[in-house]
Amino acid sequence: MKKHVLLVDDQRDILRLLRSTLETLKNDAIVIHETISGEEALLESTRQKVDLLITDYKLPGMSGVELMHKIRGRNPDIQVMFITGTTERDMRDEMINAGALAIFDKPIPLADFLDMTERGLGLVQTIFPPELESEKTDNAPHSRLSDLLANFRQDVNADAVFLLNDKGLVQARTGKLRDESMEVSLVSTLMSIHTSSLKVARLNHQESLDSFHVFSGGDHDLLFIPVTHLFALLVAGTGLAANDRILESVGSLLALRKEVEKALKSMGVTGELKLPAEEKRAKPVNESQESAPRIQTDQLKKISPAPEMEKLLDQATTQKSKIQSSDDYWNDAAEKHGKKPASSDVMSIEDARRMGLLPGSD
Repeated sequence: MKKHVLLVDDQRDILRLLRSTLETLKNDAIVIHETISGEEALLESTRQKVDLLITDYKLPGMSGVELMHKIRGRNPDIQVMFITGTTERDMRDEMINAGALAIFDKPIPLADFLDMTERGLGLVQTIFPPELESEKTDNAPHSRLSDLLANFRQDVNADAVFLLNDKGLVQARTGKLRDESMEVSLVSTLMSIHTSSLKVARLNHQESLDSFHVFSGGDHDLLFIPVTHLFALLVAGTGLAANDRILESVGSLLALRKEVEKALKSMGVTGELKLPAEEKRAKPVNESQESAPRIQTDQLKKISPAPEMEKLLDQATTQKSKIQSSDDYWNDAAEKHGKKPASSDVMSIEDARRMGLLPGSD
């Protein structure tokens, strides 16, 4: 079945960017239409049923929200994604409350854009696979893992709980973020933090990865904590990082981490909450130092130098006996050269006195 996508923006370079980005999905089911105004978009929506509307918030004549309401009057099932250059919270709230599937700031994060396009059209997700098949099976360890996340979310009144793997994918999840449009970028960035934490722990000579990260004051309070060097937990909710709750939230999350680690082990997933041995071992500054054979000091005297080196050593010993102290050297130099004129055209004082050229000389 064909899926019709309507792109609306008064900047043609944005339209070209969106079209070329959608074409990277290489999905023949997607049919793309373009318009540069709300009025043209309304006309286009009467020609065929539009499955996904992707529109700029600010359009000449009418806003993107007004356009959405007009099209939904005839097509209530349409999904809508907004593109905007505004950061004003009131406008973003207007788009979210109007039922927007996603809101993307300019410059557009293309991976997130493609991910939400696949979700909005009900296509198989290729950009950010949800990996939720484990929740549909009767596998006891997988079910236990899902139950752990769901129960924790209910206990702490969180909006969402994610188990992320080192590939930047969601291994298991419950609930959802207030704005799902930035999931790809958020998860990718958090796993970069996880990788950096491993490096910090190694440089700090830690035996285990004991750290957590708290982000507060946005759409959610976010708590991020490692489970193993391969997995990490993300909890999103309101007020989790408030002064009167932060200690309780972190304590509960540490308890969840232990249970999740047990569940992963029961599933045959390796990776304890310890740094790998090769990470903990301090590497030499020069790798050749590690492989070079070490010679004990009592063995040095037993080693015979090569003939060329032995000759040089003998010469150095002979020359050393002839070397004078620095004072003797300069005194000798002064005695040897002090009586000589600096130039052949200049007569020394001794020569002038001997020839009777100086007053008082014989």
